Amino acid sequence: MNAASASPSAPTSASHATPSPRLILGAALLDIVLVTVFAAIGRASHAEDVLGGLGITAWPFLVALAAGWAVTLAWRAPAAPLRTGAPVWAITVAGGMLLRAASGQGVQIAFVIVASIVLLLFLIGWRLIGSLVRRARSRRAA
Repeated sequence: MNAASASPSAPTSASHATPSPRLILGAALLDIVLVTVFAAIGRASHAEDVLGGLGITAWPFLVALAAGWAVTLAWRAPAAPLRTGAPVWAITVAGGMLLRAASGQGVQIAFVIVASIVLLLFLIGWRLIGSLVRRARSRRAA
């Protein structure tokens, strides 16, 4: 055993490794796509022109998503459900609602509840599924 491997600060598993640029970019793009899909589903459910007004509906949540990534330093653990997914979700919902209200868009309680649930499933869900898949793969490899 060399000194580097005995160091208490040395990574002991892949979960402590620095994420690859590919993982960071993929996670960010997936979050962006899912927030945009959320906005498109909302527009479609109200029989509104999905593509024509998608930017107007999506921008508050996309800006809040970017803020969530910045505040949580999400690039350090982009696929972590609790360390990254939960706070990114909370900031995306809260910030998105505040920006909607500030821009004169609706923030009715039913919308806040539905948005919170859908974005929870989207922003934490893919991270949780990925975590479960990684755990299952590591158990099979061991």
